[in-house]
Amino acid sequence: MDIKGKKVLVIGAAVTGVPVVKQLSQLGVEVVLNDFKRVEELKDVIEEIEELPIRLVAGGHPSKLAEDCDFVVISPGIPLDIPPVQSAKAMGKEVIGEIELAFRLTNTPILAITGTNGKTTTTSLLGEMMRAGGRKTFVAGNIGDAMILEVGKAKESDIFVLEVSSFQLESTVNFKPNISAILNITPDHLNRHKTIENYIDAKCRIFKNQDENDFTILNRDDPETSKLAGIARSKVLLFSRKREVPQGAYLENDYIVVRVGNNKEAIVHKDEIFIPGNHNLENALAAALMAYCAGVTPSVIADTLKSFKGVEHRIEYVEEIDGVVYYNDSKGTNVDASIKAVEAMKRPTLIIAGGYDKGSEYDDFIEAFGDVVRHMVLIGKTADKLEKTAHKHGFMNTHKAKDLREAVMKCHSLAEPGDCVLLSPACASWDMFSDYEERGRLFKEYVRELQ
Repeated sequence: MDIKGKKVLVIGAAVTGVPVVKQLSQLGVEVVLNDFKRVEELKDVIEEIEELPIRLVAGGHPSKLAEDCDFVVISPGIPLDIPPVQSAKAMGKEVIGEIELAFRLTNTPILAITGTNGKTTTTSLLGEMMRAGGRKTFVAGNIGDAMILEVGKAKESDIFVLEVSSFQLESTVNFKPNISAILNITPDHLNRHKTIENYIDAKCRIFKNQDENDFTILNRDDPETSKLAGIARSKVLLFSRKREVPQGAYLENDYIVVRVGNNKEAIVHKDEIFIPGNHNLENALAAALMAYCAGVTPSVIADTLKSFKGVEHRIEYVEEIDGVVYYNDSKGTNVDASIKAVEAMKRPTLIIAGGYDKGSEYDDFIEAFGDVVRHMVLIGKTADKLEKTAHKHGFMNTHKAKDLREAVMKCHSLAEPGDCVLLSPACASWDMFSDYEERGRLFKEYVRELQ
């Protein structure tokens, strides 16, 4: 893609906006960077771009910005109904995201993963498998660095392993990974997508441009995901922890088995996988299948599954204090993710939940407590909603805290030796924190203050 001399409007100066303008500037593009925040709120951004030939328009999204550009690049999460986006579309100008732009600027093969839950763990695990198999690997997208920062470094012999969210996928046009995977689909981000159908449509963009030379990997055990096999034009492979599949990855005598074409390989016994929980077994099946299709040997896949320790903020062991184990699952930002975290607990559990309300219902979350969860300490905007739902289902051991530090202190006073304390909010973090990572880091800090 030759874009030298083009005029590009970049909307959103957050995590991806700055990398995009840096890359475009290096390619000889005339860039206007636009953000809703005022100049005084963008000091960090201005420091990063002050030596670049970029015009910054702050404090709003005026529609006239679309008039003097060739195309628009939007950051994930930027509403598609803001004036400059609508104006650009009305004038027939392309509106794309950072992932689409990066795809157009690289010839490096791409393995891409999406899904409501498990994306970060599976992407990280697959990245480790690819590196162990000898490929120079760039793990990027919704995890690590923005893909656009890596396109100048990646060669055709290297490989991208991408985590891609629905927000990133909805602004793709030609994006075409060599191997794609959808791990699962449960309602999430409906405040953005409005309906589950729109959310599924966004996820399906991961494979919509693939052809018979590519692979699409789907979860046979997930009702929504398994329905998609009939609409993909690529070679569809399935993974399942519950049943044998004709082509894909499954369990046979408790071993992960991969069957692709006429080849069948036993990879590793499920009990040798280091990361715990049935949800991580599903992640392991997906990553193993993707790595195998990308040419990694079974022995390398097995060794990685035995040694991979998991990712930060996803059922992450923090400390054991006075016989109580503390786990950080701040990445549990929706109901399904937090249900999986509860199911992975092997001790009586005190859970810290609550946060920003994405329009979710919490009945399934409360019902998953069973005999495992003894107490729930609530924080954030959804505290009242969660408490009301818990009481409706007969779970009465609820406690409210004004902030996360107080929640940790309450759990410390309530917990008994042999218990565990699990931060798994089932909600986004934006009401109290900048992101789930800040929430998780603070949780670990507060836990270690108990020592």
